[in-house]
Amino acid sequence: MKITPLDRGLLLAACLLCAYQVVAGINGLESVPTVAYTIAFGVLLVAGLLMIILGYEVLDSPAVVIVATIIPLSLSLGLIWQYASAWRIPYLIFAINGFLAVLITRTVLKPRRLATIVLALVHGVAGMVVFLLPCILAANGTTGPGFALVGLGGALIGLGGLLLSFLKAGKPIVSQETILQILPGLLLLTTIAFVAGFALE
Repeated sequence: MKITPLDRGLLLAACLLCAYQVVAGINGLESVPTVAYTIAFGVLLVAGLLMIILGYEVLDSPAVVIVATIIPLSLSLGLIWQYASAWRIPYLIFAINGFLAVLITRTVLKPRRLATIVLALVHGVAGMVVFLLPCILAANGTTGPGFALVGLGGALIGLGGLLLSFLKAGKPIVSQETILQILPGLLLLTTIAFVAGFALE
């Protein structure tokens, strides 16, 4: 499916928001959360630019699954480091090993079932952290109520990842055309939720 000017406009808006978040939206934090959030929004920015320049064909690359794993892992690591200090080192170990496991099962070993299980486990844990932790923090008053928007962003990006994963596995939940039609808007909404949530922290 060919990318449309509207799709490019939506992706560009998402890229600009990601660039803003990297430059101005994560100031004043400790080094680990700053690096983690910068990597997450940087990868999201690069992914959006690649789709603008190369079209949806870039999603066919095997590297997409590996690179996409960086986003939830980095975001969740930043959140854990910032708000759940007792879990910092265990989660850092999980994030590093999780990324390596995805990398190895997608490039070296390549048994399809194992690769799917590893991907589901890593994305599942990281995604639940990004979705649940901001909502819990907002609900118990640790942060402002607007921080729950980060959880909403986590849910939206999780939905996008789920749709693309099933598509690449040959078992799409909805048609490829539908997925590609909603993907730019979904990425923009995700980025808006993330940026707004961190701003209202």
